[in-house]
Amino acid sequence: MEKLDLYKCDICGNVVEVILNGNGELVCCGQPMTKMEAQNQEEAMMEKHIPIFVSLEDGSQEIRVGEVLHPMLPEHYIMFIETISQDKNHVQLQFLHPNQEPKMILKEKFGDTIAREYCSIHGLWQSK
Repeated sequence: MEKLDLYKCDICGNVVEVILNGNGELVCCGQPMTKMEAQNQEEAMMEKHIPIFVSLEDGSQEIRVGEVLHPMLPEHYIMFIETISQDKNHVQLQFLHPNQEPKMILKEKFGDTIAREYCSIHGLWQSK
């Protein structure tokens, strides 16, 4: 278990992010939680899941989910977008809801950054 790893309960669907790692095991609903592994390849899906860094006219950056924006329907949407600095000392997290655009403005830049997003149906995706 490492700092900022994500774990999911296979029974109730709880998702937990490790802030400080210890020696214990993450358990939910009486069973060990499963570490989530981020996907980074599109696999012939119509929806796009790869987070994309986009430079805006004002010099800021935005994360968009998909070259064609991912659908944001009540039954299928991006639940959050998160960025993590390479040294894992800076994190930005934005929760999303159906009918919102799957985008996040980066408030600050901390060098090389990983972006990841969580789709309610297709799970965790990431890019650099």
